[in-house]
Amino acid sequence: MSAHTSSRHRILRASLTVALATGMSAALMGCSDAESEAESSAAKTSVEQGASADERLADLAQKAADGGSLGVIVRVDRGKGTPVEIARQAAWTKDDHRIAATDQFRVGSNTKTVTATLVLQQVAEGRISLADSVEKWLPGLVKGGENITVRMLLNHTSGLGDFLLTPEFLPSLTGQEQRTWRPEDLLAITPEQDPPAEPGRKYSYSNANYAALGLILEKATGSSMAELIEQKITMPLGMKDSFLATNADWPTGKQHVTGYEPDAKRLKDILSPTVELPEGVGFKGPERPEGNIDTTAIDPSWARAAGAMVSTAQDWQRFLTALMSGELLPKAQMKQMRTTVAAPEEGGGYGLGLMKVNTSCGTVWGHTGGLPGYSSEIYTDAGGHRSVAVLTSTNFGIKEKTAATANKALVEAATCRMLGKPLPAERSGE
Repeated sequence: MSAHTSSRHRILRASLTVALATGMSAALMGCSDAESEAESSAAKTSVEQGASADERLADLAQKAADGGSLGVIVRVDRGKGTPVEIARQAAWTKDDHRIAATDQFRVGSNTKTVTATLVLQQVAEGRISLADSVEKWLPGLVKGGENITVRMLLNHTSGLGDFLLTPEFLPSLTGQEQRTWRPEDLLAITPEQDPPAEPGRKYSYSNANYAALGLILEKATGSSMAELIEQKITMPLGMKDSFLATNADWPTGKQHVTGYEPDAKRLKDILSPTVELPEGVGFKGPERPEGNIDTTAIDPSWARAAGAMVSTAQDWQRFLTALMSGELLPKAQMKQMRTTVAAPEEGGGYGLGLMKVNTSCGTVWGHTGGLPGYSSEIYTDAGGHRSVAVLTSTNFGIKEKTAATANKALVEAATCRMLGKPLPAERSGE
């Protein structure tokens, strides 16, 4: 727009000079006034359309909250002007906490993008190679590690299954069991993919990959994951509300989103296509209205390099835009990060800790995250100039049909708003 406008003004100035020389100044000045009025009117229309789009976005956020998302934060930064910040929630949740766009939030697997960035920084410095075998760094810890490379861990083509819904780990996921899991313990219970896949052959998302990457980073640098994140990411970028959780505690003096999950009956129905839960197995926490459980006190520290970070919408958008604009990695490593394998279930492709998602309004880059009580989708445009965050105060809850539909409509609309495209037309039932 600015380049186009500057070009137009140069043409108008040149035309005006010729006109003055031929005695046509009065007529052309009249044209110039008309042009100015037209441009002013167009700018006003654009502002009005933007305001209307933001109002509809807020309406979609409230519909999502009322439809099962319970609490929603939406933050859209279009790279100019004041970012749009929206916080909406179901009425009964206000008794627990009045949600704000600046609240801290467990961003789950968005952490993987930070971990991948740290790995690629070490690759740039020559300490780690993407072709290194897992066995080289973690001898005896990963079955078949001699055939799995660091690159395969990063893009989820290792052939490793996921420990998340195994009988051994499920009690910790739901908060029924208080146990401190080391990454080594999680790798020990990690099953093979079902059906099995040879390393490098197939994309299959697994938290075990990033449990291993965290250990490799710590071995290569001599620093803990928490120290690396602070030294290399959060401190340089001024992310004052972001850290790697080492227990269930939240910082004093900071507001955080209250997370919820369906009770045992609803959870069993949701997970039945994936895993058959024993009767009565569900999340531990205070019972809340409409068959929900407050899961805020469940310890997320087991996720470590795979998903244990706490942040805010603004902080995480700051990280992601810095990454995508080339501030955190050299060009060679940025190119490697953005080299994707096919991942239809993610909506496009998966690079090295980075998702490429094809939306109705264009391609975006970023990641998603999910922990008990917390779900997030955070994206930028290709150059890291614009960003969007949609944070939702339930994870399993938005897998129910009505909630899933409303949440998808909200994310799609917020992404289109970020890209400067018209919001998708309302579907019946919205």
